[in-house]
Amino acid sequence: MITTAGNVADITQAINLLDGVPPIAGVPGRPRRRFGVLLGDKGYDSAAFRHACRQRRTEPIIPQRGRKNIKGVGKLRYVVEQSIALLHQFRRLAVRWERHLGIHQALVTLGCALICYRRLIKEIRRS
Repeated sequence: MITTAGNVADITQAINLLDGVPPIAGVPGRPRRRFGVLLGDKGYDSAAFRHACRQRRTEPIIPQRGRKNIKGVGKLRYVVEQSIALLHQFRRLAVRWERHLGIHQALVTLGCALICYRRLIKEIRRS
């Protein structure tokens, strides 16, 4: 997560976010540093960002402005939108009131931890 001011476009930090992904573990061998596909909305439609993704061996799936949407991307982007909605259930995160960045990042981290804890408890009760 990278936090910026409210009036800054997301595309300005997209490459930094792409480079900040930690190693992906789970399979035997050397952990992967990159993922194969990047899903984005029309706000990330720029030739420079697409080129930066391809340089990092990541294929961008981003609909172009002024054209029809890519079929089926909405189902995949639902996961991202649901995660944002889960964070917005904490009223303090829906609108950023804190002037200090550290406080806001701490609240977002706490919100993510609570969401993971609730899902873990729900999974334990099922089994």
